[in-house]
Amino acid sequence: MKCKVYPNNLRNWDLDRVKAPGFDDLNQPNITNIEQVEIVEPRELSRRSKTNSSGYLGAMIDSHAHLGDDVFDVDRAAVLERAQAAGVTHIVDICTDLETLERGLELRSQYPWLHLAAATTPHDVEKEGESFFPFVEQHASELVAIGETGLDYHYEYSPKGLQQKWLRRYAQLAMKRDLPLVIHCRDAFADLFQILSEFSLPRLVLHCFTGTLQEALGVIERGWYVSFSGIVTFKKSEQLQKVAAELPLERILIETDAPYLAPPPHRGKRNEPAYVKEVAKCIADLKGITLDEVAQQTAQNAKALFRFLG
Repeated sequence: MKCKVYPNNLRNWDLDRVKAPGFDDLNQPNITNIEQVEIVEPRELSRRSKTNSSGYLGAMIDSHAHLGDDVFDVDRAAVLERAQAAGVTHIVDICTDLETLERGLELRSQYPWLHLAAATTPHDVEKEGESFFPFVEQHASELVAIGETGLDYHYEYSPKGLQQKWLRRYAQLAMKRDLPLVIHCRDAFADLFQILSEFSLPRLVLHCFTGTLQEALGVIERGWYVSFSGIVTFKKSEQLQKVAAELPLERILIETDAPYLAPPPHRGKRNEPAYVKEVAKCIADLKGITLDEVAQQTAQNAKALFRFLG
């Protein structure tokens, strides 16, 4: 089985075998220092198309979208049709209050390739934490994940103590119901890692990741996933692009976070799941691989995390 790595001085190589001290191969999620890799019998890789694949069939999964947002009320069905036409086979719809959860349940009954996650965001736990939590508990059997929950110390719309309290409550619920957690984290990784160490959470994704390489390695060494949104496509996101280039593809998910964060050429407009292809193209370009490889591996990762088929 071939392993591909992308440290700065190796990005144009395809490696037949790779050995890292203390690890079997680079598919292991606990690798923390990609520069330790020992290369065995590399062969030069001719430059492949970064964003095009003649055999591309489409198998992308938008791992995080807010389809219940009011901005989709005028054309939600058309949005979903465009997503399918673009090659999106599954969408995880993030429900953050009772209204969006009820809307999500209705949507899922019409579109079985939609899947639901639910929780109050760290922004809103002061206002809605107590009122929404019982509904998340009630409908947990109909969800593929708990989230998005987490910590946001950048905006701190809710007090830190309350954010931490609700992160713990949702982590406990995810552990009890054997569901993955979808995490929002900004300027709070030290507290996030400390709090989550209190729980057994083998399945977790850091959504819309904007942290450092060190923080990303902290995520994957715990066996978790990192999800990139349209932010990675922005011209000013050079540091985040370096993070995406360095991480093993086996630990990456892609998302839109629609209706927010539309990638070019849609920047400044409403985002929608069809545009997840632009995120996949960007990651393919950064890694010097094909769009098909990114689509297939990130879809495989999402299916492993959320445990849905097809």
